[in-house]
Amino acid sequence: MIAALAVVITAFAGAFAYQSVSSSAASPIKLGEADGAVPEGVTVFDDEIPGVTKLDPDLLKAVRQAARAAAGDGVEFRVNSGWRSPAYQSRLRREAISQYGSAQEAARWVATPATSPHVKGEAIDLGPAAATAWLSRHGARYGLCQIYRNEPWHYELRPKAAARGCPPMYADPTRDPRMRQRSARPDPAPSRRPR
Repeated sequence: MIAALAVVITAFAGAFAYQSVSSSAASPIKLGEADGAVPEGVTVFDDEIPGVTKLDPDLLKAVRQAARAAAGDGVEFRVNSGWRSPAYQSRLRREAISQYGSAQEAARWVATPATSPHVKGEAIDLGPAAATAWLSRHGARYGLCQIYRNEPWHYELRPKAAARGCPPMYADPTRDPRMRQRSARPDPAPSRRPR
């Protein structure tokens, strides 16, 4: 009886250990540069980084023009994020839901793959603070506008801004009608592609 109990306990412990190991082995696949992850220190001139090169050509041209002008003032633009694959955006969305505790709160910071301008290559997140401060003063002349008040790093191209100035900012993405247009679409399943 004791031997049988020891076998059951051993089998249970083995199954539990296997489940723990398989769970950690099945953790989300890390998505890399090919999906839009941007390594630290990347500038808007780095032509080897898909997060930069897959931006909308007009946006990239405007950002590079602004970066050249800012460099004359001693300011360098660093890319924190640019184009993102739907899989990468989906992962960011899941992480935000986990961090903020609900999809509604996460939506203030991370859009779905169906609504994110990053997935379309139509948005860029820049730093450091000197770069975003420079853009807040001079970005409109290049058509570069901060879209969300809660995201001073997020810029999109608004070509008419050069003549009219940037449009009023939304408090956060939940106030942006573009985010509500397609919000009924579910996030795609996570990618199973290797890095």
